[in-house]
Amino acid sequence: MPPRLSPRLAAIVNALPLQPHSRVLEIGCGPGAAARAVAALLTTGHILAIDRSATAIAQAEAAAMDEITSGRMSVRQSAGEDFVLQAHEEPYDIVFAVRVGALDGRHPEDGQRVLQRIAAATTPEARLFIDGGDPLRELPIPRA
Repeated sequence: MPPRLSPRLAAIVNALPLQPHSRVLEIGCGPGAAARAVAALLTTGHILAIDRSATAIAQAEAAAMDEITSGRMSVRQSAGEDFVLQAHEEPYDIVFAVRVGALDGRHPEDGQRVLQRIAAATTPEARLFIDGGDPLRELPIPRA
């Protein structure tokens, strides 16, 4: 059963250009409600939900046991500016972040590092979305 989302989070998830096979990275997942809602829309795809907080990751993992067991979702403790693909991990097509200071302008010094990490962990056609639009804003991923 998909989680109940606030109207704002539901609008964000519904605005993502998801395909059943999408590989999605959520930066700053908190307790994982949006990630679980994305996982419910995937069939062969996968969402990795990351957060710098061990508490948030523990909450997300506990709430998402069905999604994790199904292989549609995984969680990892990592800050966006430290994120790297693990060995044999496929790159991501869609990245999204809600209320992440490094991407919404509150912590611009971390923003460039996060964007570099996103560029290294995504496909060339990948798209990055943050909150602050109606309901999303797309940010360019810097490519070398």
